[in-house]
Amino acid sequence: MNNNKRIAKNALFLYIRMLLSIAISLYTSRVVLQVLGEENYGIYGLVGSVVAMFTFLNTAMSGATARFLTHEMAKENKENLRDTFNSALIIHIGIALLILILAETIGLWFLHNKLVIPEERMFAAEIVYQLSVSSMIITITQVPYNATIIAHEKMDIYAYVELLNVTLKLVIVYILLIGNFDKLILYATLVLCVSALIAFIYRIYCVKHFDETHIRFVYRPAIIKPMFAFSLWDLYGNMSVTSRQQGTNFILNMFFGVVLNAASGIATMVQGIISGFSGNILQAFRPQIIKSYAVKEYTRMENLISNAIKFSVLMLMIISVPLCIEIDYIMTLWLGDVPQYAPIFCRILLIMNIFGVINNILTISIHATGKVKTLSFMAGTIALLNLPVIYILFRSFTLSPEYAYYVLLCSAVLMIIIELVLIRSMIPSLNIIKITWNCMGVIFAGLVSIIPIIPIIMGMESSILKVLVITVVYFIVFMTYCYFIILNNDNRQQIKLVINRGSKNIKR
Repeated sequence: MNNNKRIAKNALFLYIRMLLSIAISLYTSRVVLQVLGEENYGIYGLVGSVVAMFTFLNTAMSGATARFLTHEMAKENKENLRDTFNSALIIHIGIALLILILAETIGLWFLHNKLVIPEERMFAAEIVYQLSVSSMIITITQVPYNATIIAHEKMDIYAYVELLNVTLKLVIVYILLIGNFDKLILYATLVLCVSALIAFIYRIYCVKHFDETHIRFVYRPAIIKPMFAFSLWDLYGNMSVTSRQQGTNFILNMFFGVVLNAASGIATMVQGIISGFSGNILQAFRPQIIKSYAVKEYTRMENLISNAIKFSVLMLMIISVPLCIEIDYIMTLWLGDVPQYAPIFCRILLIMNIFGVINNILTISIHATGKVKTLSFMAGTIALLNLPVIYILFRSFTLSPEYAYYVLLCSAVLMIIIELVLIRSMIPSLNIIKITWNCMGVIFAGLVSIIPIIPIIMGMESSILKVLVITVVYFIVFMTYCYFIILNNDNRQQIKLVINRGSKNIKR
């Protein structure tokens, strides 16, 4: 019960963090664009992307660090936990030095010889580049500390520090407005200062509260080798998925032109925002799933996986279904001139989100075992095979562009089936039928709940009122269905406890 309360509390803190970040970022990004101007803003994004291309290895190592720290923490072996943290820190310092060398050689060459930057802004671009490299070094060496906070499930500290972070972003905007210095250099300098301050706060918190974060340089091949093996296979899967995303855009460009890329970009942005709502639930469940496997509490692990699927998909469908129904009106209201195919792309990607979140939960379960070779190979290979399939379809048949996304949707469903089979072979103690039922049951509930709103869809003209009515009615029907049919007695009891506590607090 205490662990379940911790999951709920952590999810709440992560939502607060996300909403704060989205709200402030929407405002500050607009003001920064206005103050810097399109040229300077473009230079900043372009230069930053050069640095970002060298961070692919760090992305894979981040997942490995979080998994191994959480695993050792569950075993309550303080010596191994300390050695794991210090090994991870050494690895990330090594990655930071490697990226620094690449950035100061290949990166600088690319900046001077391949990027199209006005001559009069080249000096500012070079300064921004060096500041961006410094910021990236801080971010890379910060990974073990952030992973430790997640492993200890101290998500509240993320909410508190994010409050400071967004406040400092507002300060950056104010200084930009009143500053007389070169706006581009000033902005990059301020961003670096904020990054350094936030990293410093996290590190001080970790050193003060977690003994394992006291630096002690050790070399433990028994720890470092599995982390590298885990990250290298994870790297193949991550790179393949990234290649699929970029490759799909490239193929759409080949057959339909740049207008389709604009539609794809808008749809992808909407997909990313909506997926964030379920991502917070995953972040809250992740440490508990890994810890349950580490101490061989398979029944609890099974319940955590089932609950993560139920609550993540429930959260997504509450938002996604009304959005899918009224996406044309909402996009017109938001953008005015909506790129052709953007609404249909968005609908398909929102449906993919639902299968994608199930995929992510099952991936966490496999990552908990540390046996990621088969999963990464299968996921990466299927992701890459999407590209020739999409190309051949468009080359051989006269099809509309959304068929590219139908292929991606089919591969997402296929990966769920593959992961269920892998989990069955790796963790025989888990009831795959129960997990599969939770996957299908909550999706079926979401689809059935559309039936009562069909008269509203057919009978009302598109308007904000219609969007609100559809959202409220769908929410009530879906939640009622899930409460009585999908959720089990334990889930219902937990919800009742939360409601009772909330009502008591209000009365006080």
